[in-house]
Amino acid sequence: MEVPQTLNGALRRLPAWTIYIIGAIYAVWEFWRALNQIGPYLVEPINVLERAYGEVALILMVAGLSVTPLRNWTGVNLIKFRRAIGVTTFFYVLAHFLVFAILDVQSISRVWEEIVKRPYVTVGMASFLMLIPLAITSNNRAVRKMGAGAWRKLHKLTYPAAILGALHYLWLVKGFQLEPIIYLGVILGLIATRYLVVVRKRQLA
Repeated sequence: MEVPQTLNGALRRLPAWTIYIIGAIYAVWEFWRALNQIGPYLVEPINVLERAYGEVALILMVAGLSVTPLRNWTGVNLIKFRRAIGVTTFFYVLAHFLVFAILDVQSISRVWEEIVKRPYVTVGMASFLMLIPLAITSNNRAVRKMGAGAWRKLHKLTYPAAILGALHYLWLVKGFQLEPIIYLGVILGLIATRYLVVVRKRQLA
């Protein structure tokens, strides 16, 4: 276990706020590229930006769900970064929604119309709404006020939010595409792994 110990030592020296800085810089960078129609943003920059933010959010969801299995299986400890990963995930989901609402459909009434009319928007919005209370309570004060048990129960909304986010992506794409299927499969696999660990702990107790 020499490598994880060395890596964990380096990770302990790395501040968690680094995640926020990198997330913010990347979001601004993608927005700037869309604004100037650079690279993939040459055609339909709004749609490409909307999808780019959504994909980063899914990647971060997978990263957040991977923290505990990674520690259990490899000894690599990323627990100190989990809150920052979660908050940055919400930031990208919010950015994804704002690009859709403000730049794409450009109307509150049309946003509601899209939610009702298009199932992939419905499940995406459900995922977004589930993440709001998690983002609001992602601080030490909320943990103290709610109590650790209630806080943990609330944050189990991460699991359905992640599944709905992956379904949103799968439903959104046209035709057969492997990428959204992989996201959904990985998320379901990580959640199943978490469930099996909990069941095993109960059996051993």
